[in-house]
Amino acid sequence: MKLCLVTDSLGSLGFEPMLDLAASLGFEGLELCTGNWSRAPHLDLEGLLGSEPARTRYADAIRSRGLSIEALNCSGNQLAPNEEGDRHRAVVEGTFELARMLGVRKVVMMSGLPGGGPGEREPNWIATSWPARNAEILEWQWSEVALPYWRKAARMAADCGIERIALENHGSQLVYNPSTLLRLRAEIGPMVGMNLDPSHLFWMGGEPIAAARRLGAEGAIYHVHAKDARLERGAVELDGVLDTRPIERFAERSWNYVALGYGHDARWWKEFVTVLRMAGYDGAMSLEMEDPTMDGLAGIRKSLAVLREAWPA
Repeated sequence: MKLCLVTDSLGSLGFEPMLDLAASLGFEGLELCTGNWSRAPHLDLEGLLGSEPARTRYADAIRSRGLSIEALNCSGNQLAPNEEGDRHRAVVEGTFELARMLGVRKVVMMSGLPGGGPGEREPNWIATSWPARNAEILEWQWSEVALPYWRKAARMAADCGIERIALENHGSQLVYNPSTLLRLRAEIGPMVGMNLDPSHLFWMGGEPIAAARRLGAEGAIYHVHAKDARLERGAVELDGVLDTRPIERFAERSWNYVALGYGHDARWWKEFVTVLRMAGYDGAMSLEMEDPTMDGLAGIRKSLAVLREAWPA
């Protein structure tokens, strides 16, 4: 497995200082965000698309530190039925093209989330089977929006030399767990697999180790985010896990993203890494730090200590 960094975790640093620090911390690869939900602190998508010399300088700076580009990340909502969806689709297409230019074979993103029917302007996440109308909305989202888009996107990715699109199992997306990923994969084919992020399954009540076994049996784990979450005692028992309070109000929330070891200890991470290997996964473990209670670099160092304890010899 290759130890990688989602570079947004060091978003306060410029590109070259980030590279120096990532190399000094022992990372081997980078997951670089190109836009959409990310402000893309370390990659100028338009600038790199428009200039071969800029691309050469960019790639050389990464290689000179002994690092490589593991994946480009364009996570957003390209299925949104509004102007945001238009912008996000443009970034996805630009990311595919940049991947071709840089020789990157893997793109990390999200499935997207359509509106609730023709003419709607806002995405609509169907997360329950009741009322019965929900089933009709969900089927429309899949058949009329998601599948046509993803058939075209998979062909576009292949034309750009991309071999794998790793979809993050995030809430408020049409693909948010193994079952929904496997539904899309059955229709689109092996271009799409999962970016297995344990943190989201934790807060939704899933078990990432069980997910790794199921997805591994299908050869569908394409990327893994090393990210933890903690259900907050005294709060989750009161309100459950469906929490709409913003991340900045972490002291009030039912759950929070946390540094590795602050939600699940090293023993859990050892088992997770071992099961990934048993399931045939030998790709990247990409650290993403989003703990609102600590400085980003401190959280990275603490998370690295847990990962190194869990890492196979």
